[in-house]
Amino acid sequence: MRELSFCENPFIYHRRKTREVKVGNVGIGGDNPIRVQSMITCDTMDTEASIRQTMELADAGCEIVRITAPTVKDARNLEHIVKGLRERGCNVPIVADIHFKPEAAMEAAKWVEKVRINPGNYADSKKFVIREYTDEQYAAELNRIRERFSPLVKLCKERGIAMRIGTNHGSLSDRILNRYGDTPLGMVESALEFARIARDLDYHDSIFSMKASNPKVMIAAYRLLVARLNELGPDWNYPLHLGVTEAGEGEDARIKSAIGIGSLLAAGIGDTIRVSLTEDSPHEIPVAKALIENISKTSNAQRPTPNVELSFDPFSYQRRPTEKIERNGLKLGGDELIRVVVRQVNFDKITHKIDRMGDYKPEITYESANVIEIDPRDEAAIAKINAEQSPQFVTVIDDIDLPVIAAFRLLATRLHPRHPILLKDMLRRVATENDEIRMTNDERSPNGRLPKGGSGFVQPSQGYGLAGVPSSLDIRPPSFLNTLLTASTNIGSLLCDGIGDAILVQGEEAPGQALRLSYNILQAAGSRIFKTDYVACPSCGRTLFNLQTTTAKIKAATSHLKGVKIAIMGCIVNGPGEMADADFGYVGGAPGKVNLYVGKTAVKFNIPEAEAVDRLKDLIREHGKWVEPAPQTTALEAVS
Repeated sequence: MRELSFCENPFIYHRRKTREVKVGNVGIGGDNPIRVQSMITCDTMDTEASIRQTMELADAGCEIVRITAPTVKDARNLEHIVKGLRERGCNVPIVADIHFKPEAAMEAAKWVEKVRINPGNYADSKKFVIREYTDEQYAAELNRIRERFSPLVKLCKERGIAMRIGTNHGSLSDRILNRYGDTPLGMVESALEFARIARDLDYHDSIFSMKASNPKVMIAAYRLLVARLNELGPDWNYPLHLGVTEAGEGEDARIKSAIGIGSLLAAGIGDTIRVSLTEDSPHEIPVAKALIENISKTSNAQRPTPNVELSFDPFSYQRRPTEKIERNGLKLGGDELIRVVVRQVNFDKITHKIDRMGDYKPEITYESANVIEIDPRDEAAIAKINAEQSPQFVTVIDDIDLPVIAAFRLLATRLHPRHPILLKDMLRRVATENDEIRMTNDERSPNGRLPKGGSGFVQPSQGYGLAGVPSSLDIRPPSFLNTLLTASTNIGSLLCDGIGDAILVQGEEAPGQALRLSYNILQAAGSRIFKTDYVACPSCGRTLFNLQTTTAKIKAATSHLKGVKIAIMGCIVNGPGEMADADFGYVGGAPGKVNLYVGKTAVKFNIPEAEAVDRLKDLIREHGKWVEPAPQTTALEAVS
């Protein structure tokens, strides 16, 4: 895959050029800004609730709203929802979300501005049966799909409405799984099968998505999709919708979304985004806007960078090979854990409670780690390090005029792979009692200097909030959301590139918050598992139980199970494959009933919801992964 290219230059921001696709009165791609989407959570048959939630999202700044249409009856009610919205002066475009039922898609397409279909379950059955397909059988399957899909394409073309061909990692067809496996390549080929049918019918109002709950899979799939579209020709320049599916709630969900979405936006990939949270939908909008604003700041701060070949395969994750070294009595590099580094001043602030911090402890102090700071463009300095007989611990020096991701990619490209790398979330330090505060590179003016009239001082971040993000020349105190998204995008993106043997979050003054953020980024990137991991879908009209309260109950019962991964899904619409790397699944099977999974296999059926959490605990016990919670202060409380 190395000959394929996923962006114009992986070291300099260039937004991918696409055709414009109109969704109602909103343009996606082309010269349009990156658009923000979300989805209502109520029953589609509840017309008034659907109208109310849609208007709440529009008021929050959502530009496109998606509504589930699981049945023909639901799809038919979209007429009344859209009519009610327009009568009340709300012109936000409506997208019908379709799974399984082509008949529902045909009905929905009469009333909405866009239809979303999932290739894995629109015309395919998924039995997860291993079978060999001959070329003739494979071609026959594609002909069957063409017969089922063509009527919808023709109707969308006739009405002039858009379509999202949205692949989910968890719902690839048996045919795709057999030929390509449960891989990013399989996700891409699944979408392209449907795209070819649309193009044969001269329909080009298509938008693609490649969603997964694992950011590494999601990033690789989108990169590969762009590379394949580029390879197919300039008229395959369709816009992309970005999202990490089943991200969950709270900080963890925001971090995971920033790693997946932020990484791609930083590469110029993406024309519309949705941040999927297991929370009330309006909470998604400020996070999405902040991610877009962060990329806007980065794109205004680009510097010329040498055009060199990447040190990693962008389509297949491999950790950068290094030799092991020891710092502060801990090994790092090679196959060792990715370590968490702190400044000495922050270490001193929390020394009194380190014994209560559990897995959130600081591991290495920066000042005693013999870290070599370097500008990755300095060829002489790089050559000197590479000439050393023993492996060196290397990082990018602060206050240089390079974006973080580009700087560390360039360092990894030029540095011999035996040298471990320390990643930073930003190339400046935040306020401490004795330190001068310097602005980030992204907050400087285009010439790299402080803006006229700027003091050069950035105040410590405030509490957790969902406020807007400062502009590129604004030195107001950033919210913790901005700090979190910046750190997650920069460090998380590099970790998913396979770069990094230790990390340092220096964009957050509070040492406890910085430590928590460091470990949560490692967890979300799948780089170091130290607590229970949850895959939780956002609520929608298909959901068969209250996802927010249920997720809270499950977390209360299982959050002490270090390394156990639990999927919490309101229904099985995105496919049991979405839980393929989860140990256990808690899935809505029918109203008031829950099915329990081990991996992607259902093992307990129709459990009354009131009993389901206890039965989940029993299932975890049966598989030897249950331990009793310790009656003591949690590590999270210690670092708060």
